[in-house]
Amino acid sequence: MMIRFRFARGGFGVYWIILTLVLSSIPVAAQTEKIPRVGFLCWVTCGDEYHEAFWQSLRKLGYHDYRNITFDNRAAGGDGASLDTLALQLVGLKPTVIVADTTQSARALKNLTKTLPLVVIADDPVGSGFTSNLARPDGNITGLSSVAAELGVIQLQLLKEVVPTASRVAVIGNPINPATKLRMEAMQTAARASGISLLSIEVRNPTEHESAFAAITQMHANAVIDILGGADRSNSATTARVLQLAMKHQLPAIYQSEDLVAEGGLMSYGPNVADEFRRAANYVDKILRGAKPADLPVEEPTNFELVINLKTVKALGLVVPPSLAARADRFIE
Repeated sequence: MMIRFRFARGGFGVYWIILTLVLSSIPVAAQTEKIPRVGFLCWVTCGDEYHEAFWQSLRKLGYHDYRNITFDNRAAGGDGASLDTLALQLVGLKPTVIVADTTQSARALKNLTKTLPLVVIADDPVGSGFTSNLARPDGNITGLSSVAAELGVIQLQLLKEVVPTASRVAVIGNPINPATKLRMEAMQTAARASGISLLSIEVRNPTEHESAFAAITQMHANAVIDILGGADRSNSATTARVLQLAMKHQLPAIYQSEDLVAEGGLMSYGPNVADEFRRAANYVDKILRGAKPADLPVEEPTNFELVINLKTVKALGLVVPPSLAARADRFIE
């Protein structure tokens, strides 16, 4: 349709005003379309390989920074006070959705908002009070549970296969983390059935590492299970120190994070962390498309991996049974 404009002498100003009003009422996509913002609260860093798996997954879903999505990333460097401050900053920005990469990050955000959608990667979302129901989240929080109760039982079995003489096994965990109690109870039952004494060693922060290993040696433990990992795995200052002390005391240990096996740890068994971060991107995509957290069940881990460091096996004078070697997903030499 062609629009003709006639301007009478002396009436140009009136017609110009009318023309301006008409044109201003025409929708312009670039002016009206709002680019969604995604906040990411990271306990240590937002830039490791796991977070990169999240970004790559979002790119595959069609999201590109500054084109159809923007990010507000905040990393606390493993400092609790900084984490609380950054959580408050992120909530104040009112992004479309916020992702929390650990139980610590999720806890910092939990009480700051009841309306902003939160996607969390946490050890035990129910035990931590993030939701009362995995199948039907009842608030503004959904995401992924990174631990199953039977995980510790399987770790105990795997460790016993590599260290058949192990009779006293120390389990290092943080009692503040609800998942610790969950796993310890399951392991105690399995340990009694196998004739193993399970020694609970509590580590709340990195300052307690030395005393923890002093207690382990005094109790004559001959193997270690480190359950400080999981969604607390980003506390690299904690997990790396446990690895160093286990190696110093020549104690065979199993971890949840394969990172520690690459650095010299004996073995690890746990969920594929990169896979969890990729799945978190799917939650973000669904929320950006209009889904509510209550519509999205919390997913439990399904993809577990066993990684063994053969160099450490040899250094500790151990042997990997053929049956266990056949089940390993990866060897580090």
